[in-house]
Amino acid sequence: MSELLLIEHCSPTLARIKTANLFSCTYKDIDTLFCFLKYWNNVLNSKGVYLKLMKAKDRRALIYVFRKSKLMEDLKDVSVKKNLENFGYNTENLTHIFRHLKKRICSEKEFPHEIGFFLGYPPKDVIGFIENRGKNFKYSGCWKVYGNVAEAERKFNMYKKCKDVYKKVYSCGKTVNMLTVPVR
Repeated sequence: MSELLLIEHCSPTLARIKTANLFSCTYKDIDTLFCFLKYWNNVLNSKGVYLKLMKAKDRRALIYVFRKSKLMEDLKDVSVKKNLENFGYNTENLTHIFRHLKKRICSEKEFPHEIGFFLGYPPKDVIGFIENRGKNFKYSGCWKVYGNVAEAERKFNMYKKCKDVYKKVYSCGKTVNMLTVPVR
């Protein structure tokens, strides 16, 4: 596994313009996967970025990369808390939250759509997706939009530009560590 995975899938989080990203990748063996996670947590935690393994099965891993302080802020939203509690989350404890999310990812037949709350999507869009079962959206980009289309398009463009810039700068020799904006 390489730095390029983080650049390709997590640039907006590394740049501190998005709460989190989630990506899937293959791995050679579980020890290599754990080494990858441990290494990047050692490098990035001091900048406020954390990697968490959400699922590993059949040599495919689902990795959640997040800004802990931004996630904590997002989870304080009243509508987010209420909706997560409806899905059985204990919203007062981040360890319990992750344990429950991981359980839902690994055991549910359908992917848990509340994941949008953990990725920094607008609550109105996440709730709209859940209530409409992914239908009746106003616009589709990085996620399906049920609320403010103009604001969502602005964010989609910003995330794309960020990724393009990070890929270009990375190809010129900058490292993930150098490109990760520290916590304030």
